[in-house]
Amino acid sequence: MTGAMYASIGGLKSHMQKLSVIGNNVANVNTQGYKKQRTVFRDSVYSSYRGGSDGTQTVGGRNPSQLGYGSMVGSIDLNMSSSSYNPGNETDCAIVGDGFFLVGDKDIAGAIDPNNPDSFKSLSLTRVGDFHQDANGYFVDGTGKCVYGFMCVNVEEGNPIISDQLVPLRAPRLETAVWDLKNETWVEPGQDGTVNPPTGTEGVDWEYRSRVRRPEYQTTGDGNTASNIFLKDYETPVPEGEIPDPLPPARLQSISIDEKTGCITGMVEETGENIVVGYIAIGSVVNPNGVSHIGSSYYTAGAGAGDLSVTMMGGVASELYGVDGRKGSIQYVNGSVRDKYATGPSDGQNPDAGNDEADSLPEKSRITNTGSELMCGFLEAPNTDLAEEIAELITTQRGYQANTRIITVTDSMLEELVNMKR
Repeated sequence: MTGAMYASIGGLKSHMQKLSVIGNNVANVNTQGYKKQRTVFRDSVYSSYRGGSDGTQTVGGRNPSQLGYGSMVGSIDLNMSSSSYNPGNETDCAIVGDGFFLVGDKDIAGAIDPNNPDSFKSLSLTRVGDFHQDANGYFVDGTGKCVYGFMCVNVEEGNPIISDQLVPLRAPRLETAVWDLKNETWVEPGQDGTVNPPTGTEGVDWEYRSRVRRPEYQTTGDGNTASNIFLKDYETPVPEGEIPDPLPPARLQSISIDEKTGCITGMVEETGENIVVGYIAIGSVVNPNGVSHIGSSYYTAGAGAGDLSVTMMGGVASELYGVDGRKGSIQYVNGSVRDKYATGPSDGQNPDAGNDEADSLPEKSRITNTGSELMCGFLEAPNTDLAEEIAELITTQRGYQANTRIITVTDSMLEELVNMKR
């Protein structure tokens, strides 16, 4: 086989691979959030027939003589640039700028360790924000993966208290509690978990009402390790030894998402109160073009993408109140084990927990801010230019045909050489 055939076969392979990339781009011309790819060719190996020289006092220099053996695919690059935006549902979101939504299964939250920021990479990245609330109150995307962010765990003096734990966002749960009509206050359960209504007549002195119960902090370790702190759903009080049933989620109406901060708010249908659910987290990588496809419009921050950082939009982290009641105390992912939410002495408090722990965490676990914003009610359109892809398709076809022509011409020349002997 001649060198021309080797070169042409290399050209056929590389053009066929480029055709596969073009075909994938065209197939996803209407796929929301799709990012197109491009194929970069590089020339293949060479053999040297004669080396080069710089020349001498009597003879001039000469260039090297080399024979190439075709082309190969040097890289298949991902273009993460934004395109236009298509109208969608009210809870759909598109990111304007850099960044990704963080989504994943519910149990991934327990594996996130602020002392190991690489654990953030267990979450999937996506630019497709087709969000909705499922039957269990979780905010999920179109494939059922939970949207991760920072939950509102309390409201004090009108200020929402935001957890620093990266967890699946969900609506708070509802419980049936006793409302003291005379004193206008809730009757809290006793130590055994039962509620004893005040003396008087139901409907006159007291009545049953639904109220929002938000998630609380609970530890599985010594109460001083940030990675052992997680958000736990309230459960219905039951006698010891029985399996508790989770309280039903609140049904939210008029759900809205703030475009500058990613704050999710809604009205609880059962109580009529407007509440803050939480803040959507955004993932940022050093090299967005280096993320790896895993299918279904998801990416992973593998090798080439750099560190994955968790961000909050619009500089809102410095304005929010953490669980310690201090403004701007949300600084590290899962990094603040605050006093009244940590277990410790017999009174359930641990005044020494969480004061200095965040200072020892890796810098990569810091919740940074990003200049990106959301466009709510829209989904990001693919950045595939159909006209450009058709033009690439034509040139690829011509290149493929030219390489096949080289093979047929070479075969014809070899046939003539064989016929000379006959």
